[in-house]
Amino acid sequence: MAKLQRRLRLGMVGGGPGAFIGAVHRMAARLDDRFELVAAALSSNPEKAIDFAKELHIPRAYGSYQEMVEGEAKHAEPIDVVAIVTPNSTHYPVAKAFLEAGIHVMCDKPMTISVEEAEDLAATVKRTGLIFGLTHTYSGYPMVRQMREMIQAGALGKIRMIDVSYIQGWLATPLENTGAKQAEWRTDPTKTGKGGALGDIATHAYHLALFTTGLTGDSIAADVTTFVPGRRVDDNVQAMLRFEGGAKANLYASQIAAGFENDLSIRISGEKGSFEWSQENPNYLHHLPLNAAPQLITRGGPTALPWATHSTRVPSGHPEGYLEAFGQLYSDLAELITARLEGRDPNPISTLLPGVEDGVRGMKFIDATLDSAQADSAWTKL
Repeated sequence: MAKLQRRLRLGMVGGGPGAFIGAVHRMAARLDDRFELVAAALSSNPEKAIDFAKELHIPRAYGSYQEMVEGEAKHAEPIDVVAIVTPNSTHYPVAKAFLEAGIHVMCDKPMTISVEEAEDLAATVKRTGLIFGLTHTYSGYPMVRQMREMIQAGALGKIRMIDVSYIQGWLATPLENTGAKQAEWRTDPTKTGKGGALGDIATHAYHLALFTTGLTGDSIAADVTTFVPGRRVDDNVQAMLRFEGGAKANLYASQIAAGFENDLSIRISGEKGSFEWSQENPNYLHHLPLNAAPQLITRGGPTALPWATHSTRVPSGHPEGYLEAFGQLYSDLAELITARLEGRDPNPISTLLPGVEDGVRGMKFIDATLDSAQADSAWTKL
């Protein structure tokens, strides 16, 4: 098949006025010039949805996602993929509807609000054969991919211990009572699901541990707390993890650590050495070999491996960060879709894009964490 001579047509559900993540998706999708946003249902309020789409110069504006599914299914040039950037409770019905209409999906995490919904989406993806991307953004960072490639090559030997933490302080006070939109829905269990900090950021920490090491979770012993009086979801998670093969981990996720901004950090130790990486200083990976001098690996530097180089846009010393990592997921998605349209195999590196099975694992992690906490931190199968 001939080379595709156009940008991929992108649709968006959610991401209306005041929505942080919607703007991030729009910027990320445009970063490598692979997508064009042509259709959207940007709000649950039909009037707002249409008005904001016009404000953003999106050609096809819909009042609801149901109208969008129907309209795009009939369109002569329908969207290739839809980005779902709504509150967690609506991920499942929106994703399900677009998959059934034959449209690929890029979905925010957590993927659903229950394991049952997640497993049904996984079955739907398998049945339809469509591409499903999940925005575990931190897997898009070059130095995270460097870690994964080096670990697979045996740089650390057998993994023994992981220490991963995701620490924020923005919900240290009852911000949800002040009219702050992001705080309101993220602390409303009818919209965010069973987990507060658990679903919002602990899932990122858990995925990062799995993505970098290739390990499979076995069981968890967790303590889940709500520190802010009156809050309806958790805001602090502490856990120990056991992995198949014997590795262990400490996981800490908090949104009430006053003064902290977005401190996602991971330390991985194996028989031959350790890695250390921090999202707030993402262009550098510390490699600590056993009985050898520590090494500082720089993004874009001479020791960067193919998976990291593939995810790098500018030379070392020019910082890349969150938007570029998010954009990398969209770049991977574009490659997977374009390869299919062109009738060829995709670049293997693009298969690093998190998918529907990562979403299922995330939901099982949430359920097991809550079950453990409710059983006085008893060890619970993942």
